[in-house]
Amino acid sequence: MATEIPVRSEGDVVVVAPEGELDAVTSPGLADVLDRLLAADPPWRGVVIDLSRVGFCDSRCIGVLVSAYRQARDEGVGLAVAAPQRSVLRLFVIAGIDQVLRIEEDTGHAVETVLA
Repeated sequence: MATEIPVRSEGDVVVVAPEGELDAVTSPGLADVLDRLLAADPPWRGVVIDLSRVGFCDSRCIGVLVSAYRQARDEGVGLAVAAPQRSVLRLFVIAGIDQVLRIEEDTGHAVETVLA
């Protein structure tokens, strides 16, 4: 069953705010949303993925985020992750993607980061 992922704009930046768990079942929905947003014409200046309401993230989620990072980079769009919960941030650190993705403490900082 597909879950609607909230999306809102803040000027030239779009904020994607999934909730719950991002796993093999739910991560493809996030991938679809990100693919659509990163292919927008005209493009967004930045995309922020607000993970403040995500309590669990697995390797499939990490793959979606890395793929979105590459697509954003290739399109010249800033991309950042905002406010991951402690368990999610720990997974990012263990996987080493905190060295690739911009991870900010809150959505406001993430919006500023992608516009810089």
